[in-house]
Amino acid sequence: MLLKNIFVAFSFLFLLNPMGNAFSPGDIPSVPREMRGVWVATVANIDWPSQPGLSVEIQKQEALAIIQRVVELNMNAVVLQVRPQCDAIYPSELEPWSYYLTGEQGKAPEPFYDPLQFWINECHSRGIELHAWLNPYRANHTAMRGEISPESIVKKRPDLVKKLGDAGYYWMNPALKEAQDHSFAVVIDIINRYDVDAIHFDDYFYPYRDYNNGNEFPDDDTYKEYLEKGGELSPGDWRRDAVNRFIKRVYDGIKEEKPLVKFGISPFGVYRPGYPESFRAGFDQYDVLYADARLWLNEGWIDYYAPQLYWNISRMDLSYPVLLNWWRAENKMNRNLWPGLFIRPEVEKNTMALEIVNQVMITRGMVPESPGTIMFSMRSIIPADSAVSKSLTAGPFRTGALMPAYPWLDNEAPEPPTLFIKKSESTIEVSWEASEKEKPFLFVLSICNNNRWTNTILPGIKTIYSIPLENSKVTSVAVSAVDKCGNESKKTIMTVE
Repeated sequence: MLLKNIFVAFSFLFLLNPMGNAFSPGDIPSVPREMRGVWVATVANIDWPSQPGLSVEIQKQEALAIIQRVVELNMNAVVLQVRPQCDAIYPSELEPWSYYLTGEQGKAPEPFYDPLQFWINECHSRGIELHAWLNPYRANHTAMRGEISPESIVKKRPDLVKKLGDAGYYWMNPALKEAQDHSFAVVIDIINRYDVDAIHFDDYFYPYRDYNNGNEFPDDDTYKEYLEKGGELSPGDWRRDAVNRFIKRVYDGIKEEKPLVKFGISPFGVYRPGYPESFRAGFDQYDVLYADARLWLNEGWIDYYAPQLYWNISRMDLSYPVLLNWWRAENKMNRNLWPGLFIRPEVEKNTMALEIVNQVMITRGMVPESPGTIMFSMRSIIPADSAVSKSLTAGPFRTGALMPAYPWLDNEAPEPPTLFIKKSESTIEVSWEASEKEKPFLFVLSICNNNRWTNTILPGIKTIYSIPLENSKVTSVAVSAVDKCGNESKKTIMTVE
């Protein structure tokens, strides 16, 4: 029967095409699974906004340009720095507005808007995840040129903060419970007020020593109080214990409030010298940042891990695949392992592009069950003539990809959508309705044209799609729903006659 100007709904799992040949959902090629993320740094205006004090309209234009570029590159996640230094790019009762937005810490955008909500809305409307990236303890960065706001933790609670060196850095004292309480409250405030897909921490726990003129963190007074109360840990173990307890608390707190919001960390790329054996000298995050990054991965206190593997494949002492293999072996709880890649601006552009493509492909081969990478940073891939961007879209990012699933959070697939078709003289209009039980984050529309299936990933707000009939031989259409944990429903299939 010709389907013309009428709506029909089917949810068949096995049909006959017009040639009489049987087909099933298994005939439709699956959509690739891969995390394709990018860091968007706000500190020092690295990526967005391009400078402090821009008008609201220009801030929005720059954000939209970034998001559109992410779509064009077939990427699927933005890791946006929303708390660069105990401040906020969103309205907060806990911390002041960020200097990097308005040029004055504590000053709201004028006319008023909520940048975080804007980013979430624009990303989600395009099927892009928004991960809220926070620095848990940095209280002031030297890139801030203005006065520190009276609302800053530096001024409100100087007892929780240490001044570092002479350059202007301030750092919350991670060993103090009230400092931990404050940063924990910021995390919970964000997930309760915003529909973020994840909370993300980078490698800054205790600061790098160059923040403090090369010296150790100045917490002798706090450690002395600890010993006077009967503490027995060494200074290093005491600091690591404070960070460990905070990481576990954040993970548990997120799951208690919103179980499906993910928690990701991107630690320094090497655990410590000797791990793996080829790395014999150099930086030791375990004894400088006091980050026991192996423990957090071993215990599964995260949902995804993105060690910053910022070195070339061929570097003998810091080889990308050798380091990735070490972290893979430590992934005892089978969390998603998505290494961070660094697009080095000083490297010749075509050489860097080849390196990044090769690292993406190596990751696919070494972590085939849930591959993915996160790029640092957006400024390197937003130019239209970016060699890395061209190489990715011509190669591994040629088509879109769904996010790998998080089965330990949710392994129940959504209900299949109900599918409708309306055929006119010039178009086939396909529409669908999701089950009322769960609002999908994405839909996958599959179209069989000239006996060839193609898949299109669509945002969850889109429920209609027009297919031109000119030079087209569409015989079948299918649609599935994908939830926020990457679970895909069964496909609803229809023939078009």
